[in-house]
Amino acid sequence: MSDPWLTIIGLGEDGAAGLSSASRAALAAADIIFGGSRHLALAGAGARGRAWPVPFDIAPVLAERGRPVVVLASGDPFWHGAGGSLSAHLAPGEWVSHPAPSTFSLAASRLGWRIEETVCLGLHAAPFERLVPVLGRGVRAICLLRDGPAVRGLADWLSARGFGPSELTVLESLGGPSARVRQTTADTFDLVDASYPVAVAIEARGAAGLPRASGLPDELFASDGVMTKRPVRALTLSALQPRAGEVLWDLGAGSGSVAAEWCLAAPGATADAVEARDDRVANIQANAAAFGIAHRLRVTGADWPGALAALPRPDAVFVGGGATPSGIEAVWGRVPAGTRMVVNAVTIETEALLAACHAERGGTLLRIELASAEPLGRMRGWLPARPVVQWSVTT
Repeated sequence: MSDPWLTIIGLGEDGAAGLSSASRAALAAADIIFGGSRHLALAGAGARGRAWPVPFDIAPVLAERGRPVVVLASGDPFWHGAGGSLSAHLAPGEWVSHPAPSTFSLAASRLGWRIEETVCLGLHAAPFERLVPVLGRGVRAICLLRDGPAVRGLADWLSARGFGPSELTVLESLGGPSARVRQTTADTFDLVDASYPVAVAIEARGAAGLPRASGLPDELFASDGVMTKRPVRALTLSALQPRAGEVLWDLGAGSGSVAAEWCLAAPGATADAVEARDDRVANIQANAAAFGIAHRLRVTGADWPGALAALPRPDAVFVGGGATPSGIEAVWGRVPAGTRMVVNAVTIETEALLAACHAERGGTLLRIELASAEPLGRMRGWLPARPVVQWSVTT
């Protein structure tokens, strides 16, 4: 096997002085050195330096395959860095990496925080909403931000969502001679001169954050009223059994509430929501953004029986609307053996369909009858909703 042509080097704010002998040797031997302008200057790349294109693209690196090339990244290249983007397109023998301490490690060392008990997020190219699933009272998080103004933006975002009392530690240029650490709170934030590279450590105070049990309050979702309501949604998620890294099809998705809670329920879980109406597609997209899961909840605007061929292989399927004999048959014919399938019915016709499916294919048929107390003049009475029939089966 030939030697690797690409060396990925983690660089700290102390520049070349902090590099290992292996990293220095790779830099000396490189024909081309890729990195951000700041990194190229810190490493003294000179005429061999090539700044990353904007928007970021690894194609220029891959185009030099076979030549001795160095890529400079901040700290640990495989923790919110370029390393993962590059290695996904390379064979194992093509590259080697020399990491340095990450900003997360440097920040935790300054604060005395256990990294294993701290949420670490790269928000330099992601929305602040990525914090929504993880923030709650007492949570500690370290966030990498794209620039100084983003620090103010994060403080404002936290305050607007009830986390104003949260303690913020702003950490700039850690590991270098210009390192600076300052403390404030989100609602009293008055720093105007924070500069990149910057991280913000959050000790969350104020709002309680999202509940983690299935069945989030209905009012948290953008909806036209057509959605799987909270109690039924909780039972539906229980039947779907979300697990880490699994894929859900949410067919006839309505507001996408089931798909959203599937993504929130387990690390790396993803969902494909299919909905025919444009206004409901917009609601699903709004919900995905609001919960910080737009990168894990994909939305297709279409009648779902015709969209199945383009969807990735699922681990579970939920049919929330539009179930027909041909649609159920189409799903059954496309999913792999062992797929968990749940179908809810609120009409007499669909209830009859599910009874027939249960008789033919087995599984569990559940009739859900709920009643809520509502004002009736000066009294309160129980107003039953139309029963929901749920069929769950493993293919």
